[in-house]
Parts: sequence; C-alpha cells; structure tokens
Amino acid sequence: QVQFVESGGGLVQPGGSLRLSCVVSGSIFSFYAVGWYRQAPGKQRDLVARITRGGTLTYGDSVKGRFTISRDDAKNTVFLQMNSLKPEDTAVYYCNDHYSFLTGGSWGQGTQVTVSS
Repeated sequence: QVQFVESGGGLVQPGGSLRLSCVVSGSIFSFYAVGWYRQAPGKQRDLVARITRGGTLTYGDSVKGRFTISRDDAKNTVFLQMNSLKPEDTAVYYCNDHYSFLTGGSWGQGTQVTVSS
C-alpha cells in the first residue's frame, strides 16, 4: 500500500511562510493527481492544491496567489509552499492522491499548521 508522509508544519506568525513536504512511498505517476488537503477543527476536509500527472495545477479559492504546489519526480516528493499565511489557514494538512479525497480513502497523520501571533 502506498503511503504519503507529511512534514514541515509548525507555528508561524501571520504573514509568515512555511514549506510542507510529502514523501510518497511509491511512484507519484501511479496516480492521476496528488494533492494537499486541510481540515480545521469542526470543519470538513477541503482541497488546498493538487497537481496532475501531466502537471496541471489546481488551487482552492482561499489560497490562490499565496500557495504553490510543486513536485520532485526523482524523489517522489510533493511540496506546498505557503506564503502570506493567515490565521484561517490553521489546520491539519494532509497529502494524498485525489481519488482518495473524492472517495473517502485512508489518510495519514498529516502535519499541523498553526498561524497565530
């Protein structure tokens, strides 16, 4: 079973930046799309950003212009660069294939991002 292991979260002040990493135990190209998703307390899990096998990028409306998704194919790693962070970005961030997001598949532990002064 392919695993997605997230890292890079932490506490940051509003306006700050963080870079999240997701190491995929198998080949990224075995999935149509891999993405970052987040879930705040009491809220549903939402799409943050995804990248398809062909390199097409999609972002959630609330992060457009601030977050950037990228990948290192040789290292089977997906990144999320987060700039101009806001308190409302506080959530647990998960990495997964997009099909699992749509169908309610299994999830890893995620990485906590807290934006607070």
